[in-house]
This record gives sequence, structure tokens and C-alpha cells, in this order.
Amino acid sequence: MTIVRHDTKARMSRAVIHNGIAYLCGQVPGPEARHGDITEQTQSMLSRVDALLADIGSGREHLLTATLYLKDGHDVAGMNAVWDAWIPTGHAPARTCVCAPLPTDELRVEITVTAAVVNGEYSF
Repeated sequence: MTIVRHDTKARMSRAVIHNGIAYLCGQVPGPEARHGDITEQTQSMLSRVDALLADIGSGREHLLTATLYLKDGHDVAGMNAVWDAWIPTGHAPARTCVCAPLPTDELRVEITVTAAVVNGEYSF
């Protein structure tokens, strides 16, 4: 059994890969978008997902599951508009969206995903 951990710190790893499945830690908007609206925050967050997936040899076409956390249920439509444009046609993962408190006041959205790893050579 091989478990590969990516960017591991004391509290967590940014990704953990086991049996060809990658489990990403929660992704939030980058610092540049943390005070933006739901559209800006969702775009930033998904850009970070793209970068991490690329680092581990995967991509949004290989998403298996996604759990989205919204601070405010009124943001669902705005988040979905960005999400729908980001997901490649025919590659939607199993998805859950819930309202929940987030770690800081300015954050409006967070996501966790699992994805198949298609390239066994990781860049870490």
C-alpha cells in the first residue's frame, strides 16, 4: 500500500493520493479575492483547485466528488454560475453543497474534492 502526501505540514497535507485517487484539502479563495463577491471568490478558489490538480497529475475532467461550503445560502446562484462554466461538459462530479460557518469572516466559499490521478508522475 502506497500513500503519497503532497505539501505535508503538521496539521494537514494539501493532497493525499492512494490507489490512484487524490483527496485534496479544502481550497479557499486566494488572498487577492478574499474580500470579493461570490463570483470573484469562486473563480479564485477554482483556480487554486486547477493548480493543485495539475501538480498531482490530474485535472477537472477527472473529478469524482466535490463538496462546496457556502457561508450564505443566498450565494448559491452566483457560485453555480461560475461552477457551471468551470466544469467541462459531461464531466460533472458527484456534488454536495452545504451552508456552513467558514474559518474567517471574509470567506464566502470553500471546496473539497477527490479526483482520479491520470499521470502517476507527480511534480512534487
